[in-house]
Amino acid sequence: MAAIVWLVAGILLAAAEMLTGDFTLLMLGGAALLTAGVSGAAGTSLIVDAIVFGVTSVGLLLLVRPMLLRRFASPPPTPTNVHALPGKTARVLETVDGDSGGRVKIDGEVWSARPFDPSEVYPAGETVYIMKIDGAHAVVWKGP
Repeated sequence: MAAIVWLVAGILLAAAEMLTGDFTLLMLGGAALLTAGVSGAAGTSLIVDAIVFGVTSVGLLLLVRPMLLRRFASPPPTPTNVHALPGKTARVLETVDGDSGGRVKIDGEVWSARPFDPSEVYPAGETVYIMKIDGAHAVVWKGP
């Protein structure tokens, strides 16, 4: 009977991991499943089951979880899409000012733009730096 309780607990913990993505509940679920296997195969007492669960949980949390976090929870090594644009240069196609904005060309793509400092104006043909992407607008700056 105890093995079934451990089995259900392990399945529920592993399923609950989908809500967190932190790998903690997955490790506890794995420990509960291992405890269910030991309890079912050896018919151990509740005290032994608790010891097996505790040792397995600590082992999984300290040894396996950090490896999983390094493998799956790290951000991509190189930024992509709009995250790769800040810091790049752009050519002003239409005057960029704080009132009506303007247009810039970044790596062959035309973007709506507005100045980082609303008091500045960048005429067509000037080179500016992309400070950030705000929605569909590139926020640009001439630089120091």
